[in-house]
Order: sequence, then structure tokens, then C-alpha cells
Amino acid sequence: MPGRNPDRGVSVSTVLGRRLGGELLRMREALGLRQAHAAEALTASVAKVAKMERGLVPMRDPDVRALCHLYGEDDDDVVDGLLALARLDRERRRARGWWHHGPDVGGLGEYIAMEDAATQIRTWQTALVPGLLQTADYVRAMCVVSETWKDPGEIEPVVTVRMKRQARLAGERPLRFHAVIAEGALRQQVGGRDVMRAQLAHLVQMAELPNVHVQVLPYSAGAHPCMSGAFSILSFAEPGAVDVGYTEGIASAVWVESAAGTAIYDRSFDRIARMCLAPRASVDLIHGVGKGM
Repeated sequence: MPGRNPDRGVSVSTVLGRRLGGELLRMREALGLRQAHAAEALTASVAKVAKMERGLVPMRDPDVRALCHLYGEDDDDVVDGLLALARLDRERRRARGWWHHGPDVGGLGEYIAMEDAATQIRTWQTALVPGLLQTADYVRAMCVVSETWKDPGEIEPVVTVRMKRQARLAGERPLRFHAVIAEGALRQQVGGRDVMRAQLAHLVQMAELPNVHVQVLPYSAGAHPCMSGAFSILSFAEPGAVDVGYTEGIASAVWVESAAGTAIYDRSFDRIARMCLAPRASVDLIHGVGKGM
């Protein structure tokens, strides 16, 4: 669980903004041009171009077109794709989702925004039940042992945010959610036996939803390609918004935004899913672990 964001209030870099800026940076460097050349074409400062390429500021359509012209990009499909990406990025920045009106979610804010817009999420979890499938008591138990929230009064608002996020699994446009969970995460007694027994029963119940696909990687699977850690892959319906990978660490999070990078995540997830128990057998295992508690 990331802590409070010390940079709150400064320029925000978004996943889509970084993707757009990265593409334009690649085009500029391929021609051996400097940021000063781009600044001259836009009648802007070098500092502004640097912010654009880092995804720190939204980009206007005329600026995207001017840079494409400078870089000799005349393929209409490429230009239209960059324009669509710029428009989508601007819309995301303007959106003030429900999470902006609750407690400070720190570095998780960008993930929640992307989760809210995603059409599908695939997640591999080694030590935890996935957040969208957690019970309130399970969340409380994790908050209690976290160094992030010193005041017990701060925990309930965090629980509320987590529960509200789970609304994405229902409603008019339910999120397609495929969770692959290591068996160890089912046996780790987060909050004690009673909390964990209820968590596992909830997991079984959620697995019955038509848009939720739960698989368990049993201990017997042995070595596997994803032993380095947990990750998620978010997919979107909008043009230009291809899959992105997300890995969360103790003090930071990493977004993987390149097509080559996300392809590695895709292949790894597919491989780990093939090593798992089938959904019905997975539910049987979850149920059995719960009964054992």
C-alpha cells in the first residue's frame, strides 16, 4: 500500500501522457534533433518541451501536429493515433473521479484512475488476495501492520476507498477481472483465522461472478516464470490506450508502458495461468483451505 504522496499539488505525469511524450521523444532523437528545435517549432520554451516529453503536461492537438511535421511523420494513421492519445490524456486529467473526494490515497491515485477506466485487469498475486476481492476486515488487518497509517482513525477511510473500488466488478460496465493467486496467499492468516476464513468464503463467492475469473497456483506447481513478484496488466477500450503493466513495491510503483514491455507481461501471465488449477478446482482448493481454518 503506497503512502502519502509528497509531490501532491505539482505537475502530474500520467501513464498516457508519458506514452505520448515517449513516442515524440523517440521520433526527435531518431533525427538527432535537440529539444531546442522542438521548442522553436512550438514557439515555446525548452522547459515546456521537456515537460511534454516526460508526460508532465497535457498536449494540444496543434502541438502534436507541429511536432509530427517537424519530425517528418506524415503517416496519417500514426498521427491520428498520437492525436487520439493526446485527447484521451487530456480527458483523464480533467476527470475528477470519486477518489479525489475521499482520503489521500497517495501514490495509488494514478492506479485507481486507470483501474476506473480499464475494461480488463489481469493480476498475479504472490502474497495477497487481490485488492478488488478483499473483505473490509482483511484490508483493516493490512492497514494495522502498515507504517503508513499511524492514527487508527485514518484506517476506516482507506477501507471505504478499497470497498468503493470494488464497485467496478458490478454495474453497467463490469470490469473483466482475471486473478491468479499463489496458494501461499490463501494460507497466510491475515487478521487471524476468523478474518481469513471469511476472506476465503468471499473469494469463493466472487469467483462465481461471470466477469471474475479466479485461478490458484498450487504449491505443487513448483518453479514458475513469475517468481520475481506480483504484477497487474490493465487493458483499455480507447484508441491508443494499449495495455500497461503495473508493479507495486514497498516504497514505489513501476508502470510498464511500452509495447515490448507489456508483451513480456502478457506472455508471463499466460504462462503462469496455464500452470494453475482450473477455475472450479481453484474454488475447491480455496474452499478446502477455508474449512481447514
